[in-house]
Amino acid sequence: MPVIAYAHRGGADGAPENTVAAFERALALGYQWLETDVHVTRDGVVVAFHDDRLDRVTDRSGDIAALTYAEVCAADAGHWFTLDGGATYPYRNLGVRVPALGDLLERWPGVQVNLDAKADRTVAPLMRLLLRMNALSRVCLASFSDRRLRWMRQLARGPVRTSAGRRAVTVAFLASRTGRMPRLPASRLQIPVHAGRIRLLDKRFVSAAHAAGLAVDVWTPNTECEIREALDLGVDGVMSDRLELLKRVLVDRGRWQNDATDGR
Repeated sequence: MPVIAYAHRGGADGAPENTVAAFERALALGYQWLETDVHVTRDGVVVAFHDDRLDRVTDRSGDIAALTYAEVCAADAGHWFTLDGGATYPYRNLGVRVPALGDLLERWPGVQVNLDAKADRTVAPLMRLLLRMNALSRVCLASFSDRRLRWMRQLARGPVRTSAGRRAVTVAFLASRTGRMPRLPASRLQIPVHAGRIRLLDKRFVSAAHAAGLAVDVWTPNTECEIREALDLGVDGVMSDRLELLKRVLVDRGRWQNDATDGR
């Protein structure tokens, strides 16, 4: 059965993360699922961006929540991207901007997106946007916050794919040590391999999740060994920054997603 391959932040190994350039590259490689984080600007525009501040990846500074969309768009989102340790910056001054989520959904109407709501104030504008664009069937809603996820499920006004929050994942992991896992309102468990010194991803966890009707996605294995190990454990999805590598391993295993639906 195919495994869902998620382009984590659009695939940050080849283009500036969470930008149209990164997403275009992922889609050109045949990815059907993109992954991005979302924040909301001061004037209510939902944008695809990981950090709550512009500083790390753009030439501007400031909290997104305190800036208007026009101010966020003035930032060069390709300013600090480099493939050679800072010798060159191939996307600098090329007009790479922080994209509005609505523009991404409209640009690629057939693409599916895993959306991580990074702050409470993002929830209501995000859900209004998805409902207005009739896009809920194309997304999986994610967050570390169990409360935020409950809120998004309520605002969805019907069935919607979601991951589980940090507290629910903890409960699921502890239960999996007994070989069983409670049914959760989520449809997917999206986890790292390790949480601190504790290894979350193992055969017991995956087997218990599947028995409870839950899919397991892992983030973010970026070496061939890590990806193959996750596949050997039976995961349903892999989020990686290394898009060519992930595709090559999945093709080699006969698990690439060309004929995939969302499965679980």
